[in-house]
Amino acid sequence: MNSQPQALKSLSIAGFVLALAVLIGAFGAHGLKAIVTPENLVTFETGVRYHFYHGFALLMVALTQQLFPGIKLNASFYAFFVGILLFSFNCYFYVLSGMKIFAMLVPLGGLLFMIGWIILGMKALKFR
Repeated sequence: MNSQPQALKSLSIAGFVLALAVLIGAFGAHGLKAIVTPENLVTFETGVRYHFYHGFALLMVALTQQLFPGIKLNASFYAFFVGILLFSFNCYFYVLSGMKIFAMLVPLGGLLFMIGWIILGMKALKFR
């Protein structure tokens, strides 16, 4: 399989994920201050911060795939992507709903972030 189309697909996903981080961050900064507690606002901002960090990780993976077409980073990419869904979006859902189940899922996203970075490091060490 040619990795160039995968790299471009990954790049477009990264762009959309980062645009969504800007939108959600703006909503948190301007729309939530008056309706949630300061503690919940910190939780929301943590979700946004990790959304951005790992959105940039998606971008880095996409660009790495573009520069080094032979490197296989799909597992790392999807670990970061699903990690954003489980970590950041569950922070958002918890703050907006108050339902503890969302807060309980956040560590799974953190685990996927760590797995994504470990896979990335291992693939980089093995790539020739």
